[in-house]
Amino acid sequence: MIKADTDQQELQLKIDEYGDMLFRLCYVRLQNVQDAEDVVQEVFYQYLKSLPDFQSQEHEKAWFLKVALNACRKVWRSAWRRHRSAWQPEEGGRREDFPDCDWSEREGGSSACGPEERAVRREESRCLLEAVMALPEKYRDVIHLFYYEELSVKEISQVTGRGESTVTSQLTRGRGLLRKSLKEEYDFG
Repeated sequence: MIKADTDQQELQLKIDEYGDMLFRLCYVRLQNVQDAEDVVQEVFYQYLKSLPDFQSQEHEKAWFLKVALNACRKVWRSAWRRHRSAWQPEEGGRREDFPDCDWSEREGGSSACGPEERAVRREESRCLLEAVMALPEKYRDVIHLFYYEELSVKEISQVTGRGESTVTSQLTRGRGLLRKSLKEEYDFG
């Protein structure tokens, strides 16, 4: 009984620490709330099944991200996704489908500003997230991991299995596509 309680407490700590990060990653990758929730649940199931020993906090975080990315790939390859009818549109990708969360919470927090400024920031954050989600997958992954999860190029390389130079060039190209998309949308001039 004590072991089960300890495992339950340890799992809850991991969920508190990594749950939101994994959900954001999976949601950006899959563009579907239910699929993202399923993948996050699968990641924690894999954690409980294997209870790996980690060398460091960075190793632990990389493990969770790698397992989540692999689970997302598995969902994309699933027969359900491949055989979904054309008349059944994919959920997600529209502004009203985004979960109501503050994706800009890492940018200094929004508690120090007034309600109007928070609303403007939230809208800007949603527009930026829409632009990120519209990127091709290879750019979307590295942009999300770099800016939203604050991983270094080296860490992204380890998590995705791509070379550091590949990650750097995908970041550069992804930024260019974002700049072009946002320039067209907002006509910054």
